[in-house]
Amino acid sequence: MRTRNLLLACGLAIILIGVSAAITFSLAQSNDEQREEYVGTDHEYLAFDSIDHDTHDIELPDAMTFCGEEVPLDLFYVREQLEREIIVNSYRHSATLLLLKRTTRWFPVMEPLMEKYGLPEDFKYLSMIESELTNAVSPAKAVGFWQFISETGKQYGLEINKEVDMRYNVEKETVAACKYLKDSYRKFGSWTLAAAAYNCGNGRITKVLEEQRVDSYYDMQLPEETQRYMFRILALKLITENPEKYGYQISDNGWYPPYETKTVTVTESIPSLVDFAYEQGTNYKMLKYYNPWLRSNTLTISAGNSYDIKIPTGKFAKTHGKMRSL
Repeated sequence: MRTRNLLLACGLAIILIGVSAAITFSLAQSNDEQREEYVGTDHEYLAFDSIDHDTHDIELPDAMTFCGEEVPLDLFYVREQLEREIIVNSYRHSATLLLLKRTTRWFPVMEPLMEKYGLPEDFKYLSMIESELTNAVSPAKAVGFWQFISETGKQYGLEINKEVDMRYNVEKETVAACKYLKDSYRKFGSWTLAAAAYNCGNGRITKVLEEQRVDSYYDMQLPEETQRYMFRILALKLITENPEKYGYQISDNGWYPPYETKTVTVTESIPSLVDFAYEQGTNYKMLKYYNPWLRSNTLTISAGNSYDIKIPTGKFAKTHGKMRSL
């Protein structure tokens, strides 16, 4: 009996040791997982592992403008809201680094169009916060660098159907954004209000201006997303114009270069974009990469219409394997 009790006691001890070890492992794994969670009351993209432990305070500029309009940094809440967004984006390391690297590829595409259509150059920073300079798709089905929903895109001249969606064409969507923002400017007489309206709509801005009897974005009480919107734009303007000041060191060959392409104008329907790509000396993947507005594997062209398709050249034309003939 004593031997049996001793065996039972030993077995129980072994079970307890195993349970303890399992709990310890689970807690350690949970801690590792928590290191990947968002932190802070703002729920921003700040993973513990990305935080520079040599954290330092942010120096705000003495003066700043957006599209030539003064930012009232003498107002304490304006300074604090701007500081908040600079800190958030300065310590959002991986995302902000990638965003900065994309500017040298896409700003040269957008800037000439903005100049041509009379939109101040500072609006390129708006596209940064809208999409991070990618063809993003929002939960509300807004698409592209400038995040147009289908109805608004069509209203401003973008072709959108099963085969073609020009919201994925950076040049054409930039032109649509120029027209939209200029319409807002004509309504409000302020580029800052036009930018805010891009976030929440012209109607919402008009209503708030009337109800609160103010004429400046900085005097408006707005929903949090729109309240932060302009300050996010301003923060990225400061960081982009002086990345080293905010801790981003990018080597000369670390910036993404503009794409090298040639343009082929097509006037007849293409029954197979795979075959078309092969005929152009590239492949289907590369064709879609440089022309993401092509949304199918065919392209129907009505009489009298045409499309400009980009074909990669130079180092951007390189593919991994060989193309196979049928």
